[in-house]
Amino acid sequence: MRHRSPELIYAAVAMVLIALGYTAAVTGLDLDPAASGLLGHGLGIAGFVLMLMTETLYSLRKRSRRARWGRTSSWLRFHIFTGLVGPFMVLLHTAWRYNGLAGVVMLLTVVVVGSGFVGRYIYTAVPRTADGTAVAAAELEAQIAAAEADLQRLLATSPGRGGASLERLASLPQPAGSGLFLMLGHTFLEWGYRLESWREQRRWGAEARDQAREMERLLARRRALQRQVSSLVAARRALATWHAVHIPLGVALFTAALVHIGAALYYATLLR
Repeated sequence: MRHRSPELIYAAVAMVLIALGYTAAVTGLDLDPAASGLLGHGLGIAGFVLMLMTETLYSLRKRSRRARWGRTSSWLRFHIFTGLVGPFMVLLHTAWRYNGLAGVVMLLTVVVVGSGFVGRYIYTAVPRTADGTAVAAAELEAQIAAAEADLQRLLATSPGRGGASLERLASLPQPAGSGLFLMLGHTFLEWGYRLESWREQRRWGAEARDQAREMERLLARRRALQRQVSSLVAARRALATWHAVHIPLGVALFTAALVHIGAALYYATLLR
């Protein structure tokens, strides 16, 4: 089960555009990049609003079972997008100065963003439906059985040398492991298997290689399902542990950010 990540691409494009606009404003329009200036304030406000949306909207949608305003998975993508673009704008807002509470806020922001990347990796290790609902182990076993039936059907319709080649490919040792190691290290385990598969297919003819594409797709599907079954318990435990760390970090970040905003308003307006 592959997880597409368009939100990462969109976030990267947005950050590049913002960086270009920031550079043009500072160099071309000669705007003051300081955090207290018009440009700095604008970036800080916009970045904080995006971070506030990151902290609240996805959580509200996830906890509202009766809500019909978009899929949970779509809100998660939006959560990731704003969770990257918002901190980037706050980083530009600092004008590369991290004194006092502002430095603490920026440090917490970096930690929370890093924690978010870890959480996203763990989240995708738990199999889910298109709506983001976790899939039960029994359903995974049924999908494995269906994938195995498709493999046997392909082997049965590929007689002769091509069928023998596919049987050798299907019999290659699958990446092994269990629990947390399998969840976090499956990419490295896949490298060894793919190397063996490539060596095997080098000895085949053109016809067998064409058949191998479908076989590889089915084998990859079966491996992914088996990995998810083996690491399901570990992934759910890791996700629960991550939540126990990430949520307090987010609360600390926004507490510090609100104090910083209050202090900035006080010193910039009330004392003048």
